[in-house]
Amino acid sequence: MPKTLPLDPTQLRQSGWLEAPRLPLNRYRPDPQAEMARYGAPTLRGIYRDMLYIRSFEAMLDAFKTQGVYQGLEYSHKGPAHLSIGQEAAAVGLCLPLGPEDFIFGSHRSHGEILAKGFGAIAQLGEAELASILETYQEGRILRVVERHPHQSLQERALDYLLYGLLAEIFGRDTGFNRGMGGSMHAFFPPFGILPNNAIVGGSADIAVGAALYKRVARQPGICVASIGDAALGCGPTWEAMTFASMDQYRSLWPAEVGGAPPVLFNFMNNFYGMGGQTLGETMGFGVLARVGLGVNPQALHAERVDGFNPLAVAEAVERKKALLLAGQGPALLDTLTYRYSGHSPSDASSYRDKSEIEAWQAQDALEHYAGYLIAQGLMTQEEQEALQWEAQERLRRIAGWAISDSLSPRLPPNSEQIAQWMFSRRPSPARAEGPPWVEKPLPETRYGVLQSKHRSGLDEAGRPLPKLKCLTYAEALTEALFEALYTDPSLIAYGEENRDWGGAFGVYRGLTEALPYPRLFNAPISEAAIVGTAVGYALSGGRVVVELMYCDFMGRAGDEIFNQMAKWQAMSGGVLELPLVLRVSVGSKYGAQHSQDWSSLVAHIPGLQVMYPATPYDAKGMLTLALQGSDPVVFFESQRLYGEPETLVPGGVPLGSYQVPLGQPAVRRPGQDITLISLGPALYRALEAAQRLQAYGLEAEVLDLRFLNPLDYTPLVDSVRKTGRALLVSEACERGSFLHTVASNLSQLAFDHLDAPIVVLGARNWITPPAELEDLFFPSADWIVDAVHERILPLPGHQPRTAQATHVILERNQLGV
Repeated sequence: MPKTLPLDPTQLRQSGWLEAPRLPLNRYRPDPQAEMARYGAPTLRGIYRDMLYIRSFEAMLDAFKTQGVYQGLEYSHKGPAHLSIGQEAAAVGLCLPLGPEDFIFGSHRSHGEILAKGFGAIAQLGEAELASILETYQEGRILRVVERHPHQSLQERALDYLLYGLLAEIFGRDTGFNRGMGGSMHAFFPPFGILPNNAIVGGSADIAVGAALYKRVARQPGICVASIGDAALGCGPTWEAMTFASMDQYRSLWPAEVGGAPPVLFNFMNNFYGMGGQTLGETMGFGVLARVGLGVNPQALHAERVDGFNPLAVAEAVERKKALLLAGQGPALLDTLTYRYSGHSPSDASSYRDKSEIEAWQAQDALEHYAGYLIAQGLMTQEEQEALQWEAQERLRRIAGWAISDSLSPRLPPNSEQIAQWMFSRRPSPARAEGPPWVEKPLPETRYGVLQSKHRSGLDEAGRPLPKLKCLTYAEALTEALFEALYTDPSLIAYGEENRDWGGAFGVYRGLTEALPYPRLFNAPISEAAIVGTAVGYALSGGRVVVELMYCDFMGRAGDEIFNQMAKWQAMSGGVLELPLVLRVSVGSKYGAQHSQDWSSLVAHIPGLQVMYPATPYDAKGMLTLALQGSDPVVFFESQRLYGEPETLVPGGVPLGSYQVPLGQPAVRRPGQDITLISLGPALYRALEAAQRLQAYGLEAEVLDLRFLNPLDYTPLVDSVRKTGRALLVSEACERGSFLHTVASNLSQLAFDHLDAPIVVLGARNWITPPAELEDLFFPSADWIVDAVHERILPLPGHQPRTAQATHVILERNQLGV
C-alpha cells in the first residue's frame, strides 16, 4: 500500500540542539584470563597461525614479484600484487567471529581477508560439507592438484586447497578459484563466504549492501562485510552505499518480519594511505575516520575505531557489530586502525613516507607482539613458534611449486574461446527461488487485470486508429511484463527513483504499489551508483532484480557500477557467478542537454552486457520478459517518446500472458527489395515514414528494427543488404561513435560483394541536445533519410534536398568537431 509518513511542520520547525553520540576509540582492554575463558587455547594459538600464514603468503608473493625467486623456485609474476604485510591482525580479527554464512567483500589488497575467512570456514564446516565443497567446486579441478600430496586430515587438505586455489588464481592459472580470470585483485571463493574482491577503490561498498539486502529479503542467515580502505571515503559510491544501507524505511515502512536494515558492516582497513596520498592530514579532513558515521544516521553507524594491531580487539568489536546487525539495527562502521609495511604495490618505493615512520610501526608488529602474548601466557613456546614458521615455509614452497608448474596448473591454451563462454551464463529460468511470491493481492485483482481488458492493438480490424486511452500502450506493456515476472519469481525485487507511490516517473510501476510489499518494491535514494551497485550484490548473491535509472543521462552517475561491476563479474568469476540483473533506462527527449541523450552506443561498447532497445509495445513486453527470465545483466533502454503509444506494427497487437522475443533477432517491419533501412529505437517510425515517401521515387524500402545491440544476429541484416545492395542506418543517438557505425562496418564486410553503394549512417547531430523547441534541428527525420539516400546512395529523380546530408557536409562538420 502507499506510504503514510506525515511531515508535521510544527514539530520540524521547532528550535533546539542536535546531540551527537560519542564514538569509542580503541577501547578494548586486554584481559588474558577473560580471553582464555572466551576463546580457549586452540583458538588463541590458531590466531597466530593464521596471521603467520598470511604474512608468509604475502612475503612469498613479494619475493616472486621483486626477485623472481622464492626458496629456490624461479618464477616471473607479470600481474599485480598489492600486499597487506602488516595488516594481518586486522584481517584475522575481522574474520574470527564470522561463519561460512557470513559474506565478506574485499578490495585490491585483500589476500589477508581471503585467507583469514577461509581459515575460519575450514575450522567451522562439518567434514561432509567441507569434503563436498572441495570435490565439487570447479569440477574438482583444484582438488586434483592438491590431493597429490598425502594429508593427515581433511582440514590439512583444505588448508592446502585454500592457499593453492588463491595462489593459482593470482598466477592466472586455470586451476585457480576463478579459473585465472580474477587474478590478484578480484579473487574470491563463495563456498567459504568469500565474495568478490574489488580492484576499484570502494567498489565493494554498495555490492555488499546489495548482498545484505538479499539476505534480508530472502531471509538468509549471516551478515555482509565490505572490507575497504580508508581512501574509499573519497569515493561517492561509498557514501551512497552507506546512505542506502541506512534508509529509515527499513524500520518505518518495511514489515517487521523482514528483520530491519540490511546486515552490512563497513569495515575500513585504515592504513592511512591511498596509494601515496596520506588520508590523515593530507587528502581527507575527518581526522578520525569513525567520525564520518555522525553524518549518516542518528546512530552514527554505531561507528568506532578499533586497534587493528590486536586481533582480539578487532574480533570483539566485530562480534558486537554482528549481533546488532542480525537484530536489524545496522548498518555499522569500523575504523580498523592498521598499517602496511610494504608499498602500495611492489613498484612503489614508498618515497612519500619516511623510513622512520615505517620502523615505528614495525616496532608495534602484531605478529611479534601476539606471539609474545601467547608465550607469556604459556600457550606457545619459542620452539613451537619456530616450528610453525618452518611449517608455513615448507607448505608454501610446496604450494608455490604446484602453482608455477605449467603441467599441474595450466593456463588457458592459445586461441582458446573459453573466456567467451564465461561472458554470459545463459541459464534462463522463470524463477530463481521456490515457493509462492510475496504479494498483497491476487494478480487478477490488481491493475494487471484492468490492463488485460484494454485493446491489445492500436488499430481496429480495418486498420483505423483506436482511441489511445483504450489501448495498451508501450509503458503499459512494460507494466504487464513486470507484473507477470514479479508474480512468478519470489526472488525478484524492483527499486529505483520514485518506483513506489508515484508509480515510477513515467507510470510504468503504476498499480504495483498496491500489489507488492515494501521489500519487493521500494524507492531508493537518488543515488544512481548505489542503485546499480546494490543490484549487482543482490543478483550475484542469488536473487533477481530489476532497477531503474530515470534518465539515460544519469548513467554517468553509475558509470563504474555499470561498466566495471555489472558487466564483468560473470567473466571474472570464471563461470561461477550468475548476474540476473535488468537495468531499465529511459531515453529522454524535450528536456535538453542533460536529460535527453541516447547513450546506447556507450553501453554496447562494454563487453559483458546484454543491451536491448524495443521500439514497439509488443517488443517492450516480450523483450522485458526475456530479460527478466534470463541469467545475465541487461541494460534495457526505453524511449520516452514511445511510452504513450499503442501497438500499430505487429498484427494482433500485444498478446495476453507471458511471451518472449527471440534474443538478438532483428525484426523486418516492412518488406522491400530496393534499399534496406535499419533503425534502432524510436527512429523506426522515421524510417517507416521515409520508406513510404521513397515509393514516390520508385524505391521499395525494406525496414528492419534492430531491437538488440548485444547480442545481435546479423543474418537477417546481411540477407536484406544482399538483396537490396544498399543500406542506410538511423538512430537517435549522436552520429559520432554511434553503435550503428559498428553495424555498418560489419555489414560492409559481410555483404561487400553485394553492395552497390556505400552504407550510410544517420544519427542525431554531434551537439548537446537542444531544448524541446529546437529538437527538429537535432534528431533525424524522414527528410534527413530521404535526402541522405539522394545525396550519398542513389540520386532520386527530381528530388530537391531540404536538409544538409551531402558528403562535403560530413567533411566540414568533422573538421569543426560538430
